[in-house]
Amino acid sequence: MKETQHSGAEALSGPRARLLELSQERGVSLAALSDLLGRNSSYLQQFIRKGSPRKLEEQDRATLARFLGVGEGELRETQENSYVKVPKRRDAGDWVEVPRLDLDAAAGAGRVPGSEAAFDTFRFSRRWLEEQGLARAELSAIRVEGDSMEPLLNDGDEILVDCSPKPFRDGIHVVRLGDTLMVKRVASAGPGRVALLSQNLAYPPVEVAADEVAIIGRVVWKGGRV
Repeated sequence: MKETQHSGAEALSGPRARLLELSQERGVSLAALSDLLGRNSSYLQQFIRKGSPRKLEEQDRATLARFLGVGEGELRETQENSYVKVPKRRDAGDWVEVPRLDLDAAAGAGRVPGSEAAFDTFRFSRRWLEEQGLARAELSAIRVEGDSMEPLLNDGDEILVDCSPKPFRDGIHVVRLGDTLMVKRVASAGPGRVALLSQNLAYPPVEVAADEVAIIGRVVWKGGRV
């Protein structure tokens, strides 16, 4: 009996399925696309078939999107997309537990965030928070993804974000632009305009209308490996 062949995309979903579909439509192999990224030839095959890496690097995603002629959003995870409600911090005597959210704020071209559920907590001394002027802050912790905020913020750093409502002032903020969560330096750029600035000069400024950007909160602390 002749075996029926399948495209392979049927058992996949999200960006893995879309990338496989696009490579087949364009007639370009996954090995060739891996070479385009400067990766070993099995890189995208591993990404699609084995889920390793778990997600594409933002620069790789942008390069593939340009080459394949699609929007970068087609190669991002899209199942959840917000920072809708910050979990309440828990106070326990002299300590305050700040929720760690399962989110990555892209320091680069941006990405759709993952789950906003708290999976862990950081415990800070109440006295330390008071010394930092954060006693009344609505804090949560999320990860930085990408290199556009280097050397200030590095890929993998965890940042504390104060989501309490305050008048806007220039500084490092977590923002949502469309359905994309990013960490950027936000500065006024004239009436009704703001600029999203990167620390890494390889990334050009992005200027948008102020009402296109939702400012989630101000970055007030960072932590990461040395």
